[in-house]
Amino acid sequence: MQPNSAEIALYLAEDIGSGDITASIVSAETQANATVLTREPMVLCGRAWFDEVFRQLSHQVIVDWQCAEGEGVSANTLLCRLYGPARALLTGERTALNLLQTLSATATVARCYADAVAGTGCKVLDTRKTLPGLRLAQKYAVKCGGCFNHRIGLFDAILIKENHIIAAGSIADAVKLARGYANVPVEVEVEDLDEFAQAFAAQPDRIMLDNFSLADMRTAVARNQGVLELEASGNITLDNIRTVAETGVDFISIGALTKNVVAVDLSMRIEMRID
Repeated sequence: MQPNSAEIALYLAEDIGSGDITASIVSAETQANATVLTREPMVLCGRAWFDEVFRQLSHQVIVDWQCAEGEGVSANTLLCRLYGPARALLTGERTALNLLQTLSATATVARCYADAVAGTGCKVLDTRKTLPGLRLAQKYAVKCGGCFNHRIGLFDAILIKENHIIAAGSIADAVKLARGYANVPVEVEVEDLDEFAQAFAAQPDRIMLDNFSLADMRTAVARNQGVLELEASGNITLDNIRTVAETGVDFISIGALTKNVVAVDLSMRIEMRID
């Protein structure tokens, strides 16, 4: 995936405003070198976003990556070297690092969850709980880390929840109305086995088991017999996700993949070059 250049321009405008008055103390002719290192283990993600920041500031900036996108690296690993006008490197440093450390953090968390369910056949999904303005980028990072995307937004799939059911009158009516409205996947969220039975009878594409106990998940899986896709959600963490996956559900959705990420600790060091 490639970043949206207009979005990168907005990120830069947010930081630069009318101009980088601090970088202006450095001569426009001064050239510099820089290195970016990670201070902690991580999955590298967001190289294209990082590159685009500096491309928009100066076509003279060269970024020489030492690690591949999606690669797991250890603490103190050199991620890349940069060469170019000192002003451009100084001005773009924070925006570029913000993007790289956030997307790498998302990919790193995703890798942990993907590893936790490895071998079960269950896929871990993200949610719409993303950082504003970074949804597509974070969803890309989720895939980079080895997990999968749920719907992108409210436009590409139907997820019928409690309030939708109340408004429609019943689960059956909600599914029927959804089928007649758009040719997209239809999912129903249920909160107990009685609602599961109603949803199963209505035959959506997928049923979300919201905050089900492990015993009830196993019962739902047994009753389903592989007919519909089943997704578990709610109060699922790295500590219990494998146990949930082993119930036989097809998917587990985790909001924490994108909403609870803590930026990876990166360091960019710049040295002025005297030619």
